[in-house]
Amino acid sequence: MAQKRRGGFKAPGNYEPSRGRKPKRFGPRDAPKPDRSDAGSPKSRAPQSGDGTSRTSRSGTPKSNDSTQQRAPRSPRPAPAADVVLERLDTQLTTAADVAGLDFADLGLGGNIVRTLTELGATTPFPIQAATIPDTLRGRDVLGRARTGSGKTIAFGAALVERLLKLKADGAFASDPAAKAAKPRRGERAPRRVARKPKALILAPTRELALQIDRTVQPIARSVGFYTGQFVGGVPIDPQLHALERGVDIVIGTPGRVQDLITRRKLDLREVVVTVLDEADHMCDLGFLEPVQRILRETDRRGQRLLFSATLDSGVSALIAEFLRSPAAHEAEEARRGESSHRVLVVMREDKDAVLTQLVSRRGRIMVFCRTRASAERLSELLADAGVRAIALHGDLTQSKRERNLARFAEGKAAVLVATDVAARGLHVDDVDLVVQADPPDDYKTYLHRAGRTGRAGKSGQVITVIPRTRQQRTRELLEHAGVTPVSFGDFVPGQRLER
Repeated sequence: MAQKRRGGFKAPGNYEPSRGRKPKRFGPRDAPKPDRSDAGSPKSRAPQSGDGTSRTSRSGTPKSNDSTQQRAPRSPRPAPAADVVLERLDTQLTTAADVAGLDFADLGLGGNIVRTLTELGATTPFPIQAATIPDTLRGRDVLGRARTGSGKTIAFGAALVERLLKLKADGAFASDPAAKAAKPRRGERAPRRVARKPKALILAPTRELALQIDRTVQPIARSVGFYTGQFVGGVPIDPQLHALERGVDIVIGTPGRVQDLITRRKLDLREVVVTVLDEADHMCDLGFLEPVQRILRETDRRGQRLLFSATLDSGVSALIAEFLRSPAAHEAEEARRGESSHRVLVVMREDKDAVLTQLVSRRGRIMVFCRTRASAERLSELLADAGVRAIALHGDLTQSKRERNLARFAEGKAAVLVATDVAARGLHVDDVDLVVQADPPDDYKTYLHRAGRTGRAGKSGQVITVIPRTRQQRTRELLEHAGVTPVSFGDFVPGQRLER
């Protein structure tokens, strides 16, 4: 049977030929097109020869390297060597004495934002806020490094909102549908409302941190008429799609969900003029470097970039080299430094559960960190069987369950929170008295972030790390790298009294 003759391609109703194509490059029209096969993967590129010799392509065919041939600019640039970019930055240190007597109005924030900050309990600026807010309001790219709990969220959140407000007053957002929509004549149907596109983006490595950022930034943004949206994984995507249809000014999310929405063509970042990366180095450690690079390339390439973290290292060098222009680098000490004592207990493996139960069977609010989700769940059940009001927080729980458990711990309904490192960064809970590291961390940055859950806002705290005998030398090196001198480092057995 003869086959029926196929018809030509029939485009669907929503087909847009230009969508999804890479933007045209600036430069001469006759410039040769660069090989994009390895774009976004600097490590995979072959080194370029500058002596006029020939190069070999991936297929093995020699390519001419004639210096007279015009070359198009390469994008993105290769990642720099470790620490090269950071070493070139002139970091300015700001102390509590430097900001004495200042208030938020002195930094350039408007009245509505200052009143909202007062309602949130922020009456005077912390060093990191006083250091970075003026540069952010001037439109400069900013690198901010400060100890966890030092007020970084308000530092970039309040400044971002004030910056957007200034840009709006200057007419930078005149392309918004609301700004140019004309009132329909009598008898005419009003045109279909087109949602405004986001103007700012805040990326965080974890859902908990993104939601916590939104809880701080949302009231600041609403005080001046801007709207925020939460775009994180682990929750249904339909409400997030509806939020984008209504219109969002500030996108707050995790790299995975933001990239998913971009792929679905539901999130358009081309008008984003301010981008914030919170815990930027941790996103790189988690393998989000390339997704973050792809997301940033979707934003206005002339836009402003802000990178904040407690530990900025060579992991963010690729981001700084490609996206930041002469950034203002600031480092700040904590406004009110708390006193935290550090101890290391060396225990036998068969005694570990008994020692952990003994450590948390005390008054106060306690956080226990485990390396894996299974360990956190097992330990929380073990402590609950021993009569301890303990709950778990890890990635295997649904987002609603994680939020409920965190709320129970913050409200005092549970005395012990057993968590993985999902709770190590950015998570703020008041008055944590003790941090127990049931599984020692692999690097000093994780140690500092775990320890930063206690001793916040000038209050005292205690950090206890439980290790096996085989880990002693490695732990000493880790503490030395972290700049921590423990009060004690030695053997411990169940029933032994621990000095406080």
